[in-house]
Amino acid sequence: MKKIILGFSVFLTSILLIGCTLSNTPTKKVERYLDNYRNLDETVLTQLDTIVEADTIMTATQKEDYRNILKRQYQNLVYTVKDETVDGDKAKVTVEIEVYDLYKITNEADKYYTTSPDEFKDETGNVSQTKYIDYRLSKLKEAKDKVKYTIEFNLTKVDNVWIIDDINEETRQKIHGLYAY
Repeated sequence: MKKIILGFSVFLTSILLIGCTLSNTPTKKVERYLDNYRNLDETVLTQLDTIVEADTIMTATQKEDYRNILKRQYQNLVYTVKDETVDGDKAKVTVEIEVYDLYKITNEADKYYTTSPDEFKDETGNVSQTKYIDYRLSKLKEAKDKVKYTIEFNLTKVDNVWIIDDINEETRQKIHGLYAY
């Protein structure tokens, strides 16, 4: 009986160690990172709030609309891991993501604002930034077209744990669908 219990304990320990090792690969770390966006993880939402609240032009209602646009973007993010390269304690994971093309919509809204300023005049006859932002947000809410981007995530192994290096602004813009292509 002791041999059975000992054997079972060794088996369970092996399973746990293998399970922990399998989740500590560069690819798994990147997948978890992107899944945090799709699942609207608390850390992602905190970062989103920081970004949105830093804006000094939008009204509170506009900020909430923009926050919801980006949440929709995150939840509908699709990714495919294309490659993983490991060199000692450094790794690179190449991912193709597909997101709503908010860059295209923003550009189209900017062009319309430039060519049709009368559409954005307030009751005093002045061009209203608030009206323009409302227009742009209404267009962003309707986003249907998607765009694909390639992102390379760099990782470093610290104390046998893979950690994603800080992402740059280009990567952040790609995740948001705002990268200028």
